Amino acid sequence: MIKKASEIINTDKKIRLLIAGYPGIGKTTLALSAPKPLLIDVDRGTDRVEARYRTDFIQPDTYEELLEDLVPLNLIDYETLVIDTGGQLIKLMSAYVIKQNAKNGQRDGSLSLKGYGAVGREFARFIDYCYYQLNKHVVIVFHAKEEKDGDNTRLRILVEGQTKDNVWQPMDLGGFMEMQNNVRTIGFTNCERYYAKGTHGIHGVLTIPELNGNQNGFLTNLFHQINENIKAEAKDAEKEKKAYQKIINTIKEATEAITTPSEAMEVLDLINNQKHILTSEKESKSILFDKTKELGFKWNKLKGEFTDEVSDDTKSA
Repeated sequence: MIKKASEIINTDKKIRLLIAGYPGIGKTTLALSAPKPLLIDVDRGTDRVEARYRTDFIQPDTYEELLEDLVPLNLIDYETLVIDTGGQLIKLMSAYVIKQNAKNGQRDGSLSLKGYGAVGREFARFIDYCYYQLNKHVVIVFHAKEEKDGDNTRLRILVEGQTKDNVWQPMDLGGFMEMQNNVRTIGFTNCERYYAKGTHGIHGVLTIPELNGNQNGFLTNLFHQINENIKAEAKDAEKEKKAYQKIINTIKEATEAITTPSEAMEVLDLINNQKHILTSEKESKSILFDKTKELGFKWNKLKGEFTDEVSDDTKSA
């Protein structure tokens, strides 16, 4: 079904977010600040969350068990699936793809090259299932590690082998948590220290307020802000489109009435005095010059005007 561009204004977009950081910095608690979360605790770490901020959770031992749990009937009360950690989820997936096809594994039980490809595809399929079919926000937590990159030390997500790209690709947002001057932050813009991912006006380094017993709602507020930004962007785009179309319609109407070179100059002045938007100036001049060509007018470069006289000094603008 074809939808109008303006329909995006009414969206309630679900968000796919990656959170990375060192152990103990509060990644899980932050992840659980998303709207109505269900914790998929594959890392067995829910007990490390302060009791007042714990939520409902599942602790699957296998990937098959996880898939059995994640059916629509079980998830009516939840808006967000929090996966903690992504690295442990990929280990469950690794065992799953090897079981599906022995060629995905090696004799020592690790993934083969083919197996990494299979895990990457399964990860993408799983995120798509949670996001598109279950219609949930997805927050996935990763531990971070330091890697040398020339003279720089960079933070990277802790994940096996060649699956990094598969992890990042479907995410709308990806941020690294750090302590800066004893304040927890999360960065959504690439920098020398880490790769990150921002969208819809969410960029830079955001401060994560201390909870101190208060409601845990950082991501709920962030997701709301993203949707407000999307609506604002769509409204701005719709205004631009209407302004653009108004200019084009004005120029078309004026151009159709041209019969003389002086009238063509009047339309050119009209074009030059418009407050142009998007590609309106280029397209307006194209409309005018198509009309003057049709009428046999030439542009006199020396005089800077249209003429119906043929001259050696004329050429198309």
